[in-house]
Amino acid sequence: MGGMSEELPAYAERVLELAERIPPGRVMTYGDVAEWLGEGGPRQVGRVMALYGGAVPWWRVVRADGRPLPGSEIRALEHYRTEATPLRLTAGGEARLNMPRARWDGRERSAARDEGHM
Repeated sequence: MGGMSEELPAYAERVLELAERIPPGRVMTYGDVAEWLGEGGPRQVGRVMALYGGAVPWWRVVRADGRPLPGSEIRALEHYRTEATPLRLTAGGEARLNMPRARWDGRERSAARDEGHM
């Protein structure tokens, strides 16, 4: 994040730094991010992502239900497929994240597909 503006609120900077650390093919929920940071909540994380998240891998910070971000579903699904993020199909044929498989806890770092992405 070296080019981060000094005008960015400190909380927003922490949220975005964590979003950048999520490995390709993995996700964290808004609530996971808030819990990992030890401050704020899902709504605060969502607000940060809505206002400032365009410069980071925004598709890796998601809703807890695994649905792609409304209005950005097509772009998000392209990223998920490119990164081999685990997906599942609903009974209605909608693509959703397979949360048990895709969720990242912020700690694991040795998986082969995570190499070189920190």
